[in-house]
Formats: sequence, structure tokens, C-alpha cells
Amino acid sequence: MLKWALIFAVISLIAGLLGFTGIAAGAAGIAKALFVVFLLVFLVLLALALMGANALRK
Repeated sequence: MLKWALIFAVISLIAGLLGFTGIAAGAAGIAKALFVVFLLVFLVLLALALMGANALRK
């Protein structure tokens, strides 16, 4: 998922440099949304891993 966010960010940068502002804005929006989803999934999995590690210690 982070890979796709980076791909859309690069597409956004290239489109912005070439003057395609509509495409750049769309790709930037998609990249932001994917990055937020990635962060949420990462935080949930991190919390689950920490809870699992605590359960193994007991």
C-alpha cells in the first residue's frame, strides 16, 4: 500500500511539473488517502503485536 502511495506521489509530481494540474491534484489526493490508510493499518498491527507480546510474557 505504501508502494502505491509513493507511485501516486511521483505521478503527481511529474504531472505538476508538466502543467497537468488536474491530474496532479487527483494523484496527490489518492496518494494522501493511501498513506493515511497505510498509517492506520500500521498502527493497528503495531498495537496488536504489542498486546500479543505482553500476553506471551505472562
